[in-house]
Amino acid sequence: MSSPVLPDVGSDPRRLVRLDAVHNFRDMGGYPTVDGRTTRWRTLFRADGLYRLTTADLDRLRELALRTVVDLRTNDELTERGTFPHHEHPVDFHHVSVIDHTWTPDDSLHDADAADFLESAYRTMLDRTPDRFADAFQRLCAPGAMPAVFHCAAGKDRTGVLAMLLLGGLGVPEQYIAADYALTESGMQRMREWSLREFPELHERITATPAVFSAAVPEAMMRVVRHITGEFGSIRQYVREIGVPDDAVDRLADAFLE
Repeated sequence: MSSPVLPDVGSDPRRLVRLDAVHNFRDMGGYPTVDGRTTRWRTLFRADGLYRLTTADLDRLRELALRTVVDLRTNDELTERGTFPHHEHPVDFHHVSVIDHTWTPDDSLHDADAADFLESAYRTMLDRTPDRFADAFQRLCAPGAMPAVFHCAAGKDRTGVLAMLLLGGLGVPEQYIAADYALTESGMQRMREWSLREFPELHERITATPAVFSAAVPEAMMRVVRHITGEFGSIRQYVREIGVPDDAVDRLADAFLE
C-alpha cells in the first residue's frame, strides 16, 4: 500500500499542548465530519503518560478545565508508575485497561515492516477486548464529561485505536484519522530527546524495545479503518456492534461537534 496523502493537521498552533514532561498531549479539535460539522477545540484531548506531569505542567493544564481523565494503561503500569495527579487537580478519573499486558520483544513480527506489525497489533486489540474500548468510549460520552483527556503510555497505540473509534464514530473521514495518528511520530521523537536528558530509565526502555514498537505509520491506521469499514460498513456501525449505544454517540457529538 502506498503512503496516503494526508491533510496537514499539525501546523495549527492549537494542536499541541506544550508541556515539560508530557510530549504528546494534543487537542483533537478542527477535524471535519462527513455531515459538515467540525470537532470543537479545547474539548477532547489525547495524551501520553500523564503520571509524568510536573507541577508546572499541571498548572498549564488547569487552564483547560479538565473534567475527565480516562487512563487506558494496564494495572501493572499504574502500580509501577502512578497516575494523573487527580488529588491535586480533581477530575472524574477512570481506569479502563484496554489490554492485559504491554508488548514484549516476543510480540514483534520478525522481519515485518512497521505498518504490518502495527496493523496486526491494533486489529488484535480490537478482536480481543472490544468491550473495553466500548467502555472507554462511553466514559467520554457521559453528560458533563468534557473537557476530557484519554491516554496510555506513549499516546500512540491504545490511545490511537480509541481516537480512531471516537473520530470515526462521529464521521471524521479516514484521511483525518490517519493524519491525527501520524502526529505521534514527532511526539515520540520529543519523548526520546527528553528522556535522554531527564529520564534515563525511560530512555533505556524505549531503546531496548523493537523499533516497530515506537513507529507511528499512518498506513497501519488507514488499513485498520478500511478493515472495519469493509466488514461493518462504517466505524459508527462498528461501535454499535461492540456495545456503544446510539444515544451515547449522540451525546458525544453534541459535546464535541460544532
